[in-house]
Amino acid sequence: MNQNNWLSQSSEQDFDLTDHGITPTVLPSEADVGKAMLNELYETAAAKDGDINIALLGGRGAQELHRLLGELAKTSEKDELLGRLNVFTQDALAPMGMSNCFSFVRDFERILGPDFFKKIKSFTPMQTDTADLEAGLNAYLDKLESLGGLDIFFIGHGPEENQASHLAYIKPFSGAQSNHVAGIIPISSSILEHHISKFKAGGSAVNEQDEAECRSAQYILTLGPAAILQAKKVVQSVVDAETAPAKVQTYANVLNTRLSTDREELLEQLNANPGLWIRLHTNTKSFVLPNLGL
Repeated sequence: MNQNNWLSQSSEQDFDLTDHGITPTVLPSEADVGKAMLNELYETAAAKDGDINIALLGGRGAQELHRLLGELAKTSEKDELLGRLNVFTQDALAPMGMSNCFSFVRDFERILGPDFFKKIKSFTPMQTDTADLEAGLNAYLDKLESLGGLDIFFIGHGPEENQASHLAYIKPFSGAQSNHVAGIIPISSSILEHHISKFKAGGSAVNEQDEAECRSAQYILTLGPAAILQAKKVVQSVVDAETAPAKVQTYANVLNTRLSTDREELLEQLNANPGLWIRLHTNTKSFVLPNLGL
Protein backbone atom coordinates (compact mmCIF):
# COMPACT_ATOMS: atom_id res chain seq x y z
CA MET A 1 0.00 0.00 0.00
CA ASN A 2 2.23 2.82 -1.25
CA GLN A 3 -0.58 5.01 -2.61
CA ASN A 4 -3.11 7.19 -0.85
CA ASN A 5 -6.03 4.94 0.05
CA TRP A 6 -9.23 6.94 0.60
CA LEU A 7 -12.41 5.35 1.93
CA SER A 8 -15.73 6.62 0.59
CA GLN A 9 -19.07 6.50 2.32
CA SER A 10 -21.47 3.69 1.48
CA SER A 11 -24.12 6.27 0.56
CA GLU A 12 -22.70 8.78 -1.91
CA GLN A 13 -23.39 12.40 -1.08
CA ASP A 14 -22.99 15.43 -3.29
CA PHE A 15 -21.60 18.02 -0.90
CA ASP A 16 -22.26 21.70 -1.35
CA LEU A 17 -18.85 23.26 -1.94
CA THR A 18 -19.90 26.84 -1.20
CA ASP A 19 -17.20 29.05 0.33
CA HIS A 20 -18.45 30.31 3.70
CA GLY A 21 -15.14 31.94 4.55
CA ILE A 22 -13.65 31.92 8.01
CA THR A 23 -13.71 34.62 10.68
CA PRO A 24 -11.07 33.97 13.34
CA THR A 25 -11.67 34.87 16.98
CA VAL A 26 -8.43 36.23 18.45
CA LEU A 27 -8.15 35.46 22.17
CA PRO A 28 -5.45 36.73 24.55
CA SER A 29 -4.12 33.41 25.86
CA GLU A 30 -4.05 29.68 25.35
CA ALA A 31 -6.13 29.32 28.52
CA ASP A 32 -8.81 31.51 26.95
CA VAL A 33 -8.80 29.33 23.83
CA GLY A 34 -9.34 26.26 26.03
CA LYS A 35 -12.28 27.94 27.78
CA ALA A 36 -13.79 28.98 24.43
CA MET A 37 -13.55 25.39 23.16
CA LEU A 38 -15.17 24.10 26.36
CA ASN A 39 -17.98 26.61 25.95
CA GLU A 40 -18.63 25.23 22.46
CA LEU A 41 -19.07 21.80 24.04
CA TYR A 42 -21.45 23.25 26.63
CA GLU A 43 -23.49 24.94 23.89
CA THR A 44 -23.81 21.68 21.97
CA ALA A 45 -24.81 19.83 25.15
CA ALA A 46 -27.53 22.38 25.89
CA ALA A 47 -28.90 22.29 22.33
CA LYS A 48 -29.44 18.53 21.99
CA ASP A 49 -30.53 15.53 24.00
CA GLY A 50 -28.65 12.28 24.35
CA ASP A 51 -25.16 11.41 23.22
CA ILE A 52 -22.57 13.95 22.10
CA ASN A 53 -19.99 12.70 19.59
CA ILE A 54 -16.68 14.57 19.41
CA ALA A 55 -13.33 14.15 17.70
CA LEU A 56 -10.42 15.10 19.95
CA LEU A 57 -7.63 17.28 18.59
CA GLY A 58 -4.09 16.06 19.23
CA GLY A 59 -0.96 18.12 19.79
CA ARG A 60 -0.88 21.55 21.38
CA GLY A 61 -4.13 22.92 19.97
CA ALA A 62 -6.50 21.43 22.52
CA GLN A 63 -4.26 20.76 25.51
CA GLU A 64 -5.93 23.51 27.55
CA LEU A 65 -9.37 22.10 26.71
CA HIS A 66 -8.19 18.65 27.77
CA ARG A 67 -6.72 20.02 31.00
CA LEU A 68 -10.05 21.68 31.82
CA LEU A 69 -11.98 18.50 31.05
CA GLY A 70 -9.56 16.51 33.20
CA GLU A 71 -10.10 18.89 36.12
CA LEU A 72 -13.89 18.66 35.73
CA ALA A 73 -13.67 14.87 35.67
CA LYS A 74 -12.04 14.92 39.13
CA THR A 75 -15.27 16.44 40.49
CA SER A 76 -18.92 15.47 40.03
CA GLU A 77 -19.83 18.89 38.59
CA LYS A 78 -20.18 17.76 34.96
CA ASP A 79 -20.70 14.01 35.34
CA GLU A 80 -23.99 14.14 33.42
CA LEU A 81 -22.26 15.81 30.46
CA LEU A 82 -19.24 13.51 30.56
CA GLY A 83 -21.54 10.49 30.62
CA ARG A 84 -23.00 11.59 27.28
CA LEU A 85 -19.66 11.81 25.45
CA ASN A 86 -18.64 9.41 22.70
CA VAL A 87 -15.03 10.41 22.07
CA PHE A 88 -13.12 9.64 18.86
CA THR A 89 -9.56 10.31 17.76
CA GLN A 90 -9.12 11.90 14.32
CA ASP A 91 -5.71 10.75 13.12
CA ALA A 92 -2.86 8.43 14.02
CA LEU A 93 0.51 7.12 12.86
CA ALA A 94 0.67 3.45 11.93
CA PRO A 95 1.74 0.77 12.33
CA MET A 96 2.60 1.61 15.92
CA GLY A 97 1.87 0.02 19.28
CA MET A 98 -1.13 1.56 21.02
CA SER A 99 1.01 1.96 24.15
CA ASN A 100 3.69 4.00 22.34
CA CYS A 101 4.32 7.31 24.12
CA PHE A 102 4.16 9.12 20.75
CA SER A 103 0.59 7.91 20.23
CA PHE A 104 -2.07 10.59 20.59
CA VAL A 105 -3.96 8.15 22.82
CA ARG A 106 -1.16 8.22 25.41
CA ASP A 107 -1.09 12.03 25.26
CA PHE A 108 -4.86 12.20 25.75
CA GLU A 109 -4.58 9.88 28.76
CA ARG A 110 -1.79 12.00 30.22
CA ILE A 111 -3.72 15.28 30.12
CA LEU A 112 -7.36 14.20 30.40
CA GLY A 113 -6.58 11.76 33.20
CA PRO A 114 -8.11 8.42 34.25
CA ASP A 115 -11.28 9.94 35.75
CA PHE A 116 -12.26 11.38 32.36
CA PHE A 117 -12.03 8.00 30.63
CA LYS A 118 -13.97 6.30 33.45
CA LYS A 119 -16.84 8.78 33.17
CA ILE A 120 -17.35 9.19 29.40
CA LYS A 121 -19.72 6.90 27.51
CA SER A 122 -17.14 5.56 25.02
CA PHE A 123 -13.67 6.13 23.64
CA THR A 124 -12.84 4.98 20.11
CA PRO A 125 -9.26 5.46 18.89
CA MET A 126 -7.99 4.54 15.45
CA GLN A 127 -6.32 1.15 15.69
CA THR A 128 -2.62 1.38 14.85
CA ASP A 129 -1.45 -2.12 15.86
CA THR A 130 -3.46 -4.29 13.49
CA ALA A 131 -2.20 -6.20 10.45
CA ASP A 132 -5.17 -4.92 8.41
CA LEU A 133 -5.24 -1.14 8.86
CA GLU A 134 -8.12 -0.69 6.42
CA ALA A 135 -10.36 -3.17 8.24
CA GLY A 136 -9.57 -1.47 11.54
CA LEU A 137 -10.36 1.94 10.09
CA ASN A 138 -13.63 0.67 8.61
CA ALA A 139 -14.69 -0.67 12.03
CA TYR A 140 -13.96 2.74 13.53
CA LEU A 141 -16.00 4.46 10.78
CA ASP A 142 -18.89 2.02 11.23
CA LYS A 143 -19.13 2.97 14.90
CA LEU A 144 -18.95 6.69 14.13
CA GLU A 145 -21.66 6.38 11.51
CA SER A 146 -23.90 4.23 13.76
CA LEU A 147 -23.80 6.97 16.40
CA GLY A 148 -24.88 9.62 13.91
CA GLY A 149 -21.56 11.30 13.04
CA LEU A 150 -19.70 14.05 14.84
CA ASP A 151 -21.44 16.80 16.78
CA ILE A 152 -18.11 18.63 17.15
CA PHE A 153 -14.97 18.13 15.12
CA PHE A 154 -12.21 19.76 17.17
CA ILE A 155 -9.57 20.49 14.57
CA GLY A 156 -6.19 22.17 14.21
CA HIS A 157 -4.10 23.62 11.42
CA GLY A 158 -0.83 22.05 10.29
CA PRO A 159 1.76 23.84 8.14
CA GLU A 160 2.94 22.22 4.93
CA GLU A 161 5.47 23.06 2.22
CA ASN A 162 4.73 25.83 -0.29
CA GLN A 163 2.74 27.71 2.38
CA ALA A 164 -0.01 25.09 2.29
CA SER A 165 -1.57 23.31 5.26
CA HIS A 166 -3.30 20.14 6.40
CA LEU A 167 -6.47 19.49 8.38
CA ALA A 168 -6.56 16.34 10.52
CA TYR A 169 -3.78 14.77 8.41
CA ILE A 170 -5.26 15.40 4.97
CA LYS A 171 -2.03 16.11 3.12
CA PRO A 172 -1.53 18.33 0.07
CA PHE A 173 -1.87 16.42 -3.22
CA SER A 174 -3.12 13.30 -1.42
CA GLY A 175 -6.23 13.28 -3.62
CA ALA A 176 -8.82 13.71 -0.86
CA GLN A 177 -12.29 14.46 -2.23
CA SER A 178 -15.51 15.63 -0.62
CA ASN A 179 -16.96 12.09 -0.36
CA HIS A 180 -13.87 10.61 1.32
CA VAL A 181 -14.62 9.99 4.98
CA ALA A 182 -11.16 8.70 5.96
CA GLY A 183 -7.86 7.69 4.46
CA ILE A 184 -4.60 5.81 4.86
CA ILE A 185 -1.74 7.96 3.59
CA PRO A 186 1.96 7.10 3.14
CA ILE A 187 4.00 9.04 5.65
CA SER A 188 6.92 11.40 5.05
CA SER A 189 10.01 11.96 7.19
CA SER A 190 9.01 15.60 7.66
CA ILE A 191 5.66 14.55 9.18
CA LEU A 192 7.45 12.21 11.59
CA GLU A 193 9.86 14.95 12.64
CA HIS A 194 6.98 17.39 13.16
CA HIS A 195 5.02 14.81 15.16
CA ILE A 196 7.96 13.88 17.40
CA SER A 197 9.00 17.48 18.05
CA LYS A 198 5.37 18.40 18.79
CA PHE A 199 5.13 15.71 21.46
CA LYS A 200 8.44 16.69 23.02
CA ALA A 201 7.46 20.37 23.08
CA GLY A 202 4.10 19.47 24.62
CA GLY A 203 5.73 17.88 27.65
CA SER A 204 5.24 14.17 26.92
CA ALA A 205 7.60 11.78 28.70
CA VAL A 206 9.41 10.04 25.84
CA ASN A 207 11.88 7.19 25.45
CA GLU A 208 14.28 6.06 22.72
CA GLN A 209 12.57 2.74 22.01
CA ASP A 210 9.18 4.35 21.38
CA GLU A 211 10.80 7.09 19.31
CA ALA A 212 12.48 4.47 17.11
CA GLU A 213 9.15 2.68 16.60
CA CYS A 214 7.47 6.00 15.81
CA ARG A 215 10.14 6.83 13.23
CA SER A 216 9.44 3.52 11.49
CA ALA A 217 5.72 4.28 11.04
CA GLN A 218 4.69 4.10 7.38
CA TYR A 219 1.18 5.52 7.24
CA ILE A 220 -1.12 8.20 8.59
CA LEU A 221 -4.69 7.25 9.39
CA THR A 222 -6.90 10.31 9.11
CA LEU A 223 -10.49 11.42 8.91
CA GLY A 224 -11.25 12.97 5.54
CA PRO A 225 -13.17 15.89 4.04
CA ALA A 226 -16.56 14.14 4.32
CA ALA A 227 -16.12 13.78 8.09
CA ILE A 228 -15.32 17.49 8.34
CA LEU A 229 -18.19 18.62 6.12
CA GLN A 230 -20.72 16.36 7.86
CA ALA A 231 -19.80 17.38 11.41
CA LYS A 232 -22.52 19.53 12.92
CA LYS A 233 -19.88 22.00 14.13
CA VAL A 234 -16.17 22.49 13.48
CA VAL A 235 -14.10 24.11 16.24
CA GLN A 236 -10.56 25.04 15.24
CA SER A 237 -7.76 26.17 17.53
CA VAL A 238 -4.31 27.47 16.57
CA VAL A 239 -2.14 28.28 19.60
CA ASP A 240 1.46 27.35 18.75
CA ALA A 241 2.64 29.84 16.14
CA GLU A 242 5.63 30.70 18.36
CA THR A 243 7.00 27.15 18.11
CA ALA A 244 5.61 26.57 14.59
CA PRO A 245 6.11 30.00 12.95
CA ALA A 246 5.19 28.71 9.47
CA LYS A 247 1.57 28.78 10.68
CA VAL A 248 1.55 32.59 10.48
CA GLN A 249 1.65 32.45 6.69
CA THR A 250 -0.15 29.15 6.14
CA TYR A 251 -3.13 30.24 8.28
CA ALA A 252 -3.19 33.60 6.47
CA ASN A 253 -3.39 31.68 3.19
CA VAL A 254 -6.41 29.72 4.43
CA LEU A 255 -7.97 33.00 5.51
CA ASN A 256 -7.29 35.03 2.38
CA THR A 257 -7.09 32.69 -0.62
CA ARG A 258 -9.74 33.50 -3.22
CA LEU A 259 -11.56 30.23 -3.84
CA SER A 260 -12.64 29.52 -7.39
CA THR A 261 -16.34 29.36 -8.25
CA ASP A 262 -15.49 26.70 -10.84
CA ARG A 263 -15.90 23.32 -9.16
CA GLU A 264 -12.95 21.62 -10.87
CA GLU A 265 -10.61 24.53 -10.12
CA LEU A 266 -11.84 24.60 -6.52
CA LEU A 267 -11.11 20.89 -6.11
CA GLU A 268 -7.57 21.52 -7.39
CA GLN A 269 -7.16 24.31 -4.80
CA LEU A 270 -8.40 22.02 -2.02
CA ASN A 271 -6.06 19.24 -3.12
CA ALA A 272 -3.07 21.61 -3.11
CA ASN A 273 -4.00 23.18 0.24
CA PRO A 274 -6.34 20.96 2.30
CA GLY A 275 -6.45 23.55 5.09
CA LEU A 276 -9.01 25.29 2.89
CA TRP A 277 -11.63 22.57 3.49
CA ILE A 278 -12.64 24.33 6.71
CA ARG A 279 -14.01 27.25 4.69
CA LEU A 280 -16.68 25.02 3.16
CA HIS A 281 -18.35 24.27 6.49
CA THR A 282 -21.39 26.32 7.45
CA ASN A 283 -20.75 26.26 11.22
CA THR A 284 -17.08 26.88 12.00
CA LYS A 285 -15.35 28.60 14.90
CA SER A 286 -11.63 29.35 14.67
CA PHE A 287 -9.95 30.38 17.94
CA VAL A 288 -6.44 31.76 17.58
CA LEU A 289 -3.83 33.73 19.52
CA PRO A 290 -2.36 37.16 18.70
CA ASN A 291 0.91 35.48 17.65
CA LEU A 292 -0.71 34.66 14.29
CA GLY A 293 -0.37 38.36 13.53
CA LEU A 294 -3.94 38.88 12.37
